[in-house]
Amino acid sequence: MKLRIKYSKLGNLRFIGHLDVMRYFQKAIRRAKLKVSYSKGYSPHQIISFAAPLAMGITSDGEYFDGEFDEITTSEDMINRLNEVGVDEIRVSECVLLPDSAKNSMSVVAASDYIIETKNNESEISDYFALANNLSEKIDSFINQDEIIITKKTKKNEKEEDIKPGILKLEARNNKLYMLLSTGSIYNLKPELVLMALCRYLDVTYNIFDYRIHRIETYMSNEDGSLIPLYEAGKRF
Repeated sequence: MKLRIKYSKLGNLRFIGHLDVMRYFQKAIRRAKLKVSYSKGYSPHQIISFAAPLAMGITSDGEYFDGEFDEITTSEDMINRLNEVGVDEIRVSECVLLPDSAKNSMSVVAASDYIIETKNNESEISDYFALANNLSEKIDSFINQDEIIITKKTKKNEKEEDIKPGILKLEARNNKLYMLLSTGSIYNLKPELVLMALCRYLDVTYNIFDYRIHRIETYMSNEDGSLIPLYEAGKRF
């Protein structure tokens, strides 16, 4: 039986990496005494896979992993059992049963959305950019450019890339920045790159440590092409 589980990653745990999150859930599943399926062979491991790993330093309410289980109880019971053995900064919020035909979450991810604010709670984004009266207009002007070129640094070299196709939505909401970005294997755009490009356009010094980035949700494409949260591919049981 295939399950999709949604969880949050908050607080100080934003500083742990993806491998640590994987180990966390492997141990939590054992401690919760859930009947997870194991691979065959000399080195059996839990059959679980994660969607769109979160970059270190970013918090989220919309993280997912899929798992195969030999036995299940109810969604509510499995959520409660995982949370009882877990920590407050990682909380499971959804557990749904997937149809047999469902693809794993890693392969179906299409987009993620984010809220960005300044780390100084008294300083709103519009004030930080010194654009209190026309931030929305400046964002519209930024996104309406023919192309948005950034320089991406890799371990070996640097290359220029047009990130505009990956920006699905960018706007000011309640004096914070909201962005909906392409995510997944086809094209994966990090929010830091969009923020960097926007700062350059607004002639503001960019420092990633000045901002707090929070992922709201992770999405897949529906049959009609619209975006839906990953958990809507299944049903509670």
